Amino acid sequence: MKNGSIAILFDRLGPYHWARLQAAARLFGVVAVETCAITREYQWTRIDEPRAFRRVTLFEDVPDGRSLKRGRLRERMANALHEVDPAVAMIPGWATPASLVALEWCLRNQRPAVVMSESNAFDEARYAPAELIKRRVVSLFSAGLAGGQLQKEYLITLGLPRDRVFTGYDVVDNEYFATNAAHVRANQAAFRRELNLPERYFLASARFVEKKNLLTLLRAYASYRELAGRLEGSSPWDLVLLGDGPLLSTLNSQLSTLNLRSHVLLPGFIQYRELPAYYALADAFVHVSVTEQWGLVVNEAMATGLPVIVSNRCGCVPDLVAEGKNGFTFDPASVKRLGQLMVDMSRLSERRLEEMGEESRRIVAGFTPAHFATGAQRASEVAKAAPICRATLLSSLLLKALIHR
Repeated sequence: MKNGSIAILFDRLGPYHWARLQAAARLFGVVAVETCAITREYQWTRIDEPRAFRRVTLFEDVPDGRSLKRGRLRERMANALHEVDPAVAMIPGWATPASLVALEWCLRNQRPAVVMSESNAFDEARYAPAELIKRRVVSLFSAGLAGGQLQKEYLITLGLPRDRVFTGYDVVDNEYFATNAAHVRANQAAFRRELNLPERYFLASARFVEKKNLLTLLRAYASYRELAGRLEGSSPWDLVLLGDGPLLSTLNSQLSTLNLRSHVLLPGFIQYRELPAYYALADAFVHVSVTEQWGLVVNEAMATGLPVIVSNRCGCVPDLVAEGKNGFTFDPASVKRLGQLMVDMSRLSERRLEEMGEESRRIVAGFTPAHFATGAQRASEVAKAAPICRATLLSSLLLKALIHR
């Protein structure tokens, strides 16, 4: 017998998910189901704060859900969902074994499933056979919760009816970032000394992996310093690059090659509680990925009132970046264009930078945990009212093949 709660699944609960779940729990009963308590990809400290939702963890000590034996994963997921007995399951995407075994459980137990997606049509190369398979999988969901415009349109392209797709998936806790940034700015001299941060700087935050395009960022920053150095009365800003990952040594080598060591800081991976200070003391934010489904760091920067320079390959751009108003966009392959935009940004007056920062706050105010909660509620209600997808032999075989691939 269904207990009326909504099961919301994630690979691992991080700060972003926590804020969304807390907001959702104010509107309806929530059970959060996380596959793993730890992951190699993100080094977040485990969150054990008081919460308004129930938390179920399938594996406490396995750092990568993708490496789990499928039979073991299927058993744990089935046991958890049988015990939770949700009215609806909200599932993150269709790419991971955990998402697919959860969808499989929903079909077998006649429970509506909502897909939560930040994929868009251009974030990866698309091939017709793969898209046909994906359409078949997406057809097994009763509704969708997408990040924004591009993500919603992609779900519709994959076959979900427009009136069953809602937005609000890709949000951060704006209030947390804004409040803590204001505190830091009120005491900025002390925080700047404590964190050893320069007076003026561009901020970037990313995992040190290929798609984040950080070598291009460093080359563009070198170009920026050269261009700005030629301008009368111009003092180039420094660059602070947060994060860690397999390209760390490559980035360090590039800093030496470009003679940037005295101008670029690499503080490492910064935990959530410390992040607002780095945003608060920055002058602008730069995100340069060659592909990005969304880009939640852009939300964070905007919530703290920063103007932004964002690659046009980031899925958040249509929703969050108003060209010339709160920031600028660029082709991530163009070192020259990015370098020039950094020059243009650094030469704006303090008043203009503040105006752009205020516009960032205004825009991102439409992307909050409360919007996630409302979108999740609407998607769940529509899913419950829609005909429940039934497990056919074809769908069962397809899911089994994808789970074991």
